[in-house]
Amino acid sequence: MQTLKFKTNINCGGCIKAVTPILNGEKAIQTWQVDTDNPDKILTVATDLSAGQIQALVEGAGFKAQAA
Repeated sequence: MQTLKFKTNINCGGCIKAVTPILNGEKAIQTWQVDTDNPDKILTVATDLSAGQIQALVEGAGFKAQAA
């Protein structure tokens, strides 16, 4: 298990609500959270997936994710 961090454009409760089913639906993600108070909107994910796989999931939900 590794912890990955990404800069995102997930910046409000509505955005979190939109991405929640995608990230919660991935069995390889143990936990995740978005720090919307941080200017970079940091997404922290505990997972066995690669950074590229997490980025693809987030982008599939309509948001951007860049390794932090």
